[in-house]
Amino acid sequence: MTGNLKNMKNVGIISKAGRPEPLEILEEILPWLKDQGYNVYIDKETASRLDMKGYKRAEIPELIEVLIVLGGDGTMLSAARLVAERGIPILGINLGGLGFITEVNRTEVFTALETMLKGECSIEERMMLQASIIRHGETIADYTVLNDVVITKGALARIIDLETYIDHTYVTTYRADGLIISTPTGSTAYNLSAGGPIIHPSLDCIVITPICPHTLTNRPIVLSGESFIEVSMKSDSEDVFLTLDGQVGVSLKKSDLVEIKKSPFKTKLLIPCERDYFQILREKLKWGER
Repeated sequence: MTGNLKNMKNVGIISKAGRPEPLEILEEILPWLKDQGYNVYIDKETASRLDMKGYKRAEIPELIEVLIVLGGDGTMLSAARLVAERGIPILGINLGGLGFITEVNRTEVFTALETMLKGECSIEERMMLQASIIRHGETIADYTVLNDVVITKGALARIIDLETYIDHTYVTTYRADGLIISTPTGSTAYNLSAGGPIIHPSLDCIVITPICPHTLTNRPIVLSGESFIEVSMKSDSEDVFLTLDGQVGVSLKKSDLVEIKKSPFKTKLLIPCERDYFQILREKLKWGER
């Protein structure tokens, strides 16, 4: 899908905190953007280091039509959650190491920006998940994630029991260190490290991958994107956590129910050129190297 950004005038910028590279790039691109007639809204922490007016991250989505993210995949994940409800397209500039979703390199910044501002970028929509925690029959928290929902035990906790249902049908009770419920985008994150499959990001599906299962025949399962997943905590341990995109953590208690389904929102990634997904895999995962 092609981005209709030619008439937009309001650009948001969010940067990875504590790194010098974003500041160096911003000192180059901010005058250029302003000369082109764009209004720029920068997150408060980055702006303070540039002696400029900044905005709270929560305020930025209401002010902008497109978001530029300077950082690695972690910065992109938090930005994706921030703007998901408003459907704002994101251009990711990779300043990290492995970056699967921040695909524009520093040397390509101006070319990518020009392509984006001319409205020539394609928009790649990525499926997101919605996770809810149910405690004593009451929903106590709701989250939207781009990568994954992970239930895992702490370092000193024993193996945990996770009773799992798909579309209200009992599947199994995993005895494991935890469980990863991943989108195709998240399949190259924790899911991959735990032995799960790589899923092409264009697919509409959900992956369930056990972490170090007690029963070795408990293997990853790929489900329809329309699946409704319920995981009930059956262990007494107080040292069990629900982690969202590897960034937000919540403690779980015995009998807590975690419900996961496809989110009504999608992350919209701006792709400034024709991209070969398999080339990215070869480069990031070092395929073919000895």
